[in-house]
Amino acid sequence: MAKIKYYYDTQTLSYKRITLSKLNQSKRVLYFLISSMLLGIVMVFFFFQFFDSPKEKKLIGEIEHMVSQYEIIDKKMEQIEIVLEDIQKRDDNIYRTIFEADPIPNSIRKQGFGGVNRYIKLQGYANSEIITETSTKLDQLTKQLYLQSKSFDEIIDLTKNKLSMLASIPAIQPVSNKDLSRMASGYGYRIHPIYKTRKLHTGMDFSAKTGTEIYATGNGVIAKVRRSKKGYGNHVVINHGYGYKTLYAHMSRYTVKKGQVIKRGEVIGYVGNTGTSVAPHLHYEVHKNGKKINPVNFYYNDLSSDEYSKMLEISSQNNQSFD
Repeated sequence: MAKIKYYYDTQTLSYKRITLSKLNQSKRVLYFLISSMLLGIVMVFFFFQFFDSPKEKKLIGEIEHMVSQYEIIDKKMEQIEIVLEDIQKRDDNIYRTIFEADPIPNSIRKQGFGGVNRYIKLQGYANSEIITETSTKLDQLTKQLYLQSKSFDEIIDLTKNKLSMLASIPAIQPVSNKDLSRMASGYGYRIHPIYKTRKLHTGMDFSAKTGTEIYATGNGVIAKVRRSKKGYGNHVVINHGYGYKTLYAHMSRYTVKKGQVIKRGEVIGYVGNTGTSVAPHLHYEVHKNGKKINPVNFYYNDLSSDEYSKMLEISSQNNQSFD
């Protein structure tokens, strides 16, 4: 109960009761309410400086749960990366090797994303680092999986064309065994018959009589026919596709023309002694992606294991070539 206050009236020489006007009463009430509100605000401010509200506690818990889930996702992606890396190795070293396809360079498999910063909107937050790392890793995995999917699509196409590829790859001797006098010289460094110097012999020499039939060693298209008195002499080049070409040199004559489609085993010409040659023979080369390789590895359709071993022994002798 509010106290009653009095004042001394000097005119009447008596005490009189103090009464406030309605305006003053309203001002007092207003001052009281404002003071109470300010005090309340100050108390709330200091309280939340040291104590979390229920809503804040809930949000903090959700953030901690989110961070833990990001860490779990990150570990799972590391496991996926290991599995994907194994698939990529099998793709390069087994599947693509079987089908004569070049492996996908690691620089292409692992390359990132260029241009503007894709993750700039993720910056500036307390957990920006883990969110950005996870997003980056996920994007890289997505890109690698897409690239691997396209690679498998290519392998499927190669599988469909496998029969065509097997028919096109050189796989027989260009001269029949029954017509061979001997295997004169193989691939490697040999003594040149004219210059008498040691020189890389980039093919194999099949010694046979002039006029002996020469066979295409795989399906293809005649890429070149040339009549010459120098070098390879009269010679033919067949483009088999899949990176393979074969060359048949020193022919007495050829029976094909440029652009003609040819099948394995068809006669394309006859053994001769034209160009830089010292005796009737066929000089035979196999080219893979523009590089001359040893033809001895491409007779598996013609020779038994014993015959193949014998050819390896003869072709590896460091003798004199015929051209």
